[in-house]
Amino acid sequence: MTKIKLNQEEQEILDAFDADEFESVITDDRRSYLMQTADETFKKDKRINIRISSRDLTALQRRALEEGLPYQTLVASILHKYVSGGLQDIAANKALHGITR
Repeated sequence: MTKIKLNQEEQEILDAFDADEFESVITDDRRSYLMQTADETFKKDKRINIRISSRDLTALQRRALEEGLPYQTLVASILHKYVSGGLQDIAANKALHGITR
C-alpha cells in the first residue's frame, strides 16, 4: 500500500481526527430531517416492467457483476442518477447545442 505524503496542515487534521478531537455540531432536528430524507430517497415502493434487448440486458448484468451488485440495483441507480441530474444524455446535449458529427 502506497503512503500518501501529507503537508503539515493535512497531517494536523489527520492527527486530530485520529485522536477523536472532532465533535459533531449537527442538531437532533437536522439529523432527523436528514435521516427521513435519506429514507424517502432510497425507498423503493414502485415496480416497473420494461422490455430491452438481450444484448443490453447482458451488458447490464456484466457491468453489475463487475461492480458487485445485482443488475436491478444498477438499473435503479442509473435511473436515479439520470432523473436527479447526476447522469446526462450526451447525445441530447449535443443536439441541444447544435453539435453534430
